Amino acid sequence: MVAKKPASQAQAGSQAHTAQLTARPSAGQAYYPGQGFGLPEHGPGSVASMSRRLLALLIDWLLSMLIAYWLTHSQFWTIAVFAIEVYVLTATTGFTVGKRLVGIRTIRTNGGLVGFRWALVRTAILLTVIPPLLTDRDLRGLHDRASDTVVIRV
Repeated sequence: MVAKKPASQAQAGSQAHTAQLTARPSAGQAYYPGQGFGLPEHGPGSVASMSRRLLALLIDWLLSMLIAYWLTHSQFWTIAVFAIEVYVLTATTGFTVGKRLVGIRTIRTNGGLVGFRWALVRTAILLTVIPPLLTDRDLRGLHDRASDTVVIRV
């Protein structure tokens, strides 16, 4: 027969093995997205809303469709054009065309540029569609967490 630990001991034991990725809000203060990274709650530098991110994605996808059709007279190459656009522009500037138009940008959590290695990781996961929709309390999808990035308002 296995003896059960009291709830307080079980919680303390599980917390000892769990790394905390973001700072917890002060007692009595509501948590907002980006608080754990030291980002403001509103305005420039705050975490971009999901609606802005989805609008930027739609713009980038439509632009990719137009470019693919213009280059090849087929929409078959849209995903390749989209992948190249997102990868190169995110790595070098943090902006895609859609992100620039809606006023958001991808940065590393330390504030720097994403770079080619992490942009490749981020883009590969983004192309799988579902993981970006699985967000945490900082509105970071799995692709953001894997590449240590956050999308902010400009």
